Amino acid sequence: MRHLTRFPSEFETLEIAVQNAGSALACAFSSSAEFEAATIAAKRAAGIYGPKRQRRHALFIAAGIALLALLIALLP
Repeated sequence: MRHLTRFPSEFETLEIAVQNAGSALACAFSSSAEFEAATIAAKRAAGIYGPKRQRRHALFIAAGIALLALLIALLP
């Protein structure tokens, strides 16, 4: 008698799992390129790639030019 009472709930659970199995495989992206672009954009937003090197290099160059100008102004 115990097995008969458990069977309907287990069957319903299995039926729901089968119905939802197709939606688990669905993807919000239409292509792998779109997925990769979204992944890279999310990583950039999170700061994983770090600060942009161009800004850092420009700052070092500007500081070097300012130091050189200061040295030239103090030498004569």
